[in-house]
Order: sequence, then C-alpha cells, then structure tokens
Amino acid sequence: MRTNNVLGILYSNAYDEVLPEMTGQRTMGSVPFAGRYRLIDFPLSSMVNAGISKVGVITKANYRSLMDHLGMGKPWDMARKHESLVILPPYVGAGTGGNQTRLEGLRSAQEFLRNSKEEYVIMSDCNAVCNMDYRTLLNRHNSSGADLTIVCRKGSAPKMSTLRLQLEDNDRVASVRLSAEPDDEAVHSLNIFVLRKALLERLIREAGEEEDTDFGFIRRGVASLRVRAALTTEYAKVIDGLQKYYDANMDLLEAANRASLFHPARPILTKVQDDMPTIYGLRSDVKNCLVADGCQLRGKAENCVIFRNVIIEEGAVVRGCVLMQGTYVSADCSLTHVITDKGVVIKPGKALMGAANYPIYLGKNIVI
Repeated sequence: MRTNNVLGILYSNAYDEVLPEMTGQRTMGSVPFAGRYRLIDFPLSSMVNAGISKVGVITKANYRSLMDHLGMGKPWDMARKHESLVILPPYVGAGTGGNQTRLEGLRSAQEFLRNSKEEYVIMSDCNAVCNMDYRTLLNRHNSSGADLTIVCRKGSAPKMSTLRLQLEDNDRVASVRLSAEPDDEAVHSLNIFVLRKALLERLIREAGEEEDTDFGFIRRGVASLRVRAALTTEYAKVIDGLQKYYDANMDLLEAANRASLFHPARPILTKVQDDMPTIYGLRSDVKNCLVADGCQLRGKAENCVIFRNVIIEEGAVVRGCVLMQGTYVSADCSLTHVITDKGVVIKPGKALMGAANYPIYLGKNIVI
C-alpha cells in the first residue's frame, strides 16, 4: 500500500477525563512525557515515519498548548504547501456543544475528510504510548482483505471505557464490547483503526443518534464488516490515570523499554528547543535517571525522569520522581515518588513522600 495514499486522524482530547490533574489546561495529546516529549508525538511520529504526509488533529477544548507545540508541523517535516498537519477545532453552532464524542468530532471534520484525496484513513488516540510500524500495519490491512483493522494487545485492560475484542481464527474479530471493567486477560483495543475513507464516511452518515457515543458507529460496523485484529507485542502503555502515567515514565528507566519505544529506524520527533547541556555540580550524585537538556543538577537524584530546565540544588535528594520543565527543588529538600508539573517550586527544607503505587502530584506553578 502506498502510504502517501493514507490520511491520518488524531484525537487529541480522547480520555482527558482519566487524567484530570494534567488535562485541566491542556489536551491529553499535549501532556508532557519522557523528559522532552508530548503524548501526541508518538502517534504523530509513527504516521510520519510511515510516509503519511497529511494528518488532521481533532480537538475539543484546551488546545492552546497543543497548537503551541505543533506549530506548523516543521519538526515532523509537515510544514508544506499542500499535504500537511491540520488542526481541526470543534464546530460550535446554535444548539451544539462542540466535539463531545468521536462521532461528533468526525462529523465536525467531514469537510476535511471530503476534500482529502487519500483512499485510506488511520485513526489514533494520543494516550497510548507506543512506537508502531505503521507501514507493516497498513500492508497487513491491505493483504488481509479486511474492511477494518483494529490494533490491540492481550493483557491487563486499562481502567477506562474501551473496546474489548472476541477473536476467532487468531485475528478475525467476532464481536466487540465496550467495557471499563478490569480484566487481566482481555484483548483490548489500543484505539488505532485502519479503514477506507469512503467506508468511514459511510459509517458517519449511517450512524444514528443512539450510536452518537464513543465507538458506537465502530461497534455497529463490526456486525456487517470484515474486521481483523492486529495484535502487537511491542512496548505499549495506555495512560488511564495518574498512576499509569507515572508507571509509563518509570518504565523508561529500563533499557529494553527505551529500545522498544525509541527505535532508531522509527525516531520519535518533537518540537525542538535549543538549550545548553545539563550542568552537573561537583557534589551531584545522579543515578539511573532520564535527564533532558538545560538542567542544573547539584544535588542527588536517583531513578527519576527529569525534564528540561529543572534545577536541583545542593543538599536536595529526589528519588523515583517525575520532574517537569522548570521545576525548582531548593537545598535540603527530600522528594520521593513525586510528580511535579511545569514551573513547580519546592522551598528549602521541605519533605514530600509518596509511594510507587501512590505518587504525589503537584500542579502547574505550585509553590510548596
């Protein structure tokens, strides 16, 4: 399949409600992750690495930081005259409330779909941290003769409303159900779908109001379509809450997970922020940390993910923490299992202790 014949659709606000601590002022897609990235970087980079040159980003609310991050799409080589990155804000008219569901988002973007010449569509949410080979996925969809391919994995299902699949003959989807119940052996969707654009437009037209819910039009289509599952065994973490966000960051301290997620043949691209290298003080002690540029580390840090421009003063000790951009940890502080959002300031002598299964979260620009 020619990947320049594929249109990308990203849902930037899907599942905002499962991470309310971080999505009050931003979309799920613009949540910072892994020291220097945003969650949208992962599905967007997978599309770009596969040669997809036109991507529409469906938004609902709080998308100013997303627009600032994406800009014209230059870091992803999508700042082009024709095929490019397009932000699709909600259409709000008399008696409407914007894009409240996936179907409403697609209906709002119908003109974008109609004017796109691509034959196929690949749709994805932004809360699944993975680095998929979309070329292989698209070729598999084409060779299988499927009308719809759903990317999924087997194992512990996320604690949120998502599709659970019943499979026959290894990859044929016999039925789907929407559930938020915990299930350690479920085959659950990663909410990555491949189908023809004409079929998607037909599903949108035929969907009734009773199906105007998340996945309603997809579930109805399963009964009459040839639906295949693409099971992935590569690293993938679905963000379904603050704990899973913390765990996903901590996973990157293991070399095998980093190698899977940051594959050299499929680089994860992001907005470039030119900054000075990180400075390590003479008495600093940094062990097993993922550290971005522009930091000043003079204290002790162990098993931490440290974003850009973080300052840890001498005498401070941080363990098992996720410190976002601009966090300032004063002298003689002790932080254990703490997530700080951007611009947090910890004054001298403070001690904060969470647990690996219950991290403390400090909101944006909070001073402790």
